[in-house]
Amino acid sequence: MRRPARSRADEFRAALVPWVLARVLVLAGLALARYLVSHTHPAAAGTAVRAHEGLLGWDAGFYRDIAAFGYARLPRQALRFFPLVPLLARALSYVTTLSRGASLLVVSNLAALVAGMLVYRLAGRETGDSDLARRAAWLLAVAPPAYVLVMGYSESTMLVFVLAAFLAARSRRWLWAAAFGYLAGLTRPLGVLLAGGLAVEALRAWRADRRRLAPALVATIAPLAGAATYMGWVAARFGSFWLPVTIQQQHNLRGHFANPVTTVLDDTRGLFHGHIGTGLHVPWLAVLVVLAVVAFRLWPASYALFGLLVLGLAASSANLDSLERYALSAFPFILTGAALTADQRVERSVLTLFGGALMAYSVLAFLNAVVP
Repeated sequence: MRRPARSRADEFRAALVPWVLARVLVLAGLALARYLVSHTHPAAAGTAVRAHEGLLGWDAGFYRDIAAFGYARLPRQALRFFPLVPLLARALSYVTTLSRGASLLVVSNLAALVAGMLVYRLAGRETGDSDLARRAAWLLAVAPPAYVLVMGYSESTMLVFVLAAFLAARSRRWLWAAAFGYLAGLTRPLGVLLAGGLAVEALRAWRADRRRLAPALVATIAPLAGAATYMGWVAARFGSFWLPVTIQQQHNLRGHFANPVTTVLDDTRGLFHGHIGTGLHVPWLAVLVVLAVVAFRLWPASYALFGLLVLGLAASSANLDSLERYALSAFPFILTGAALTADQRVERSVLTLFGGALMAYSVLAFLNAVVP
């Protein structure tokens, strides 16, 4: 029997326990990575560096440096990172006197807790099932790529704005949806894909009441406007509106758009040649494709379309690096996973497996073996 989703206090409690557990596992992974580095002395210099950088490694280092110095004093590559999270970290640093790095971690981790609460609320409102909502909060926290929600990355902040925008749109609070959509567009390039899901909700609202078309269109355009605000500033300051995109398309980063089949075949060959970090993406892509199909059967079309757009963008680059992290931003995959694990034995098995994989992935990332 389904139990209805409950109060905001319940949302907080449902999100807090997996949030704490995820941080314990990731910090244990970091400790293990540093132990291995100190006792094995790996030849690859990058391995020791990643283990030393810890939660501020990989892209988190760019966010910290942008918060500390701004874009002008950094290499042009920093322009591919959108500004809202560094701005929040800088503001928190001014208020609290924490370092920029510590402030960034506070922003990221608090946002992860709020995202867990919001995914619980959204799942509960859609289904009235607090058990499913609880599973969604757990899966978001302990999914294997969720170690980036512990690091100084922007995924958790974007998740907050995406979930809040959909919650507002589903209740036809279009101005709130527009505000959250605009902030999502300022947070990550993926934020623009929110416009696709909001367009579906706008169409549904227009069919029900044509007088609501104008505010619904504002909400639909808002994520694009958020991204355009940053890119317009880049154009004025550095001379090219598309510079964040063209930098991201460099061959040593995401690369240009490519045939997903070719990319999958290349990464599969990498798995057989010992490139573990590359080959691990292939089975995840297969799972995500299945979840994307099922999402259209279980959830509103706006949710499913947003998930499909994120997956399509992640799979159409020259490599599948960061595929799992991109998919984590697509909350419909989390909702679908929660719906498919209703059996208690399945739920316990999946959560146990995910907890172990979360720690394992964090170890690999801190050892420079997997690209977050």
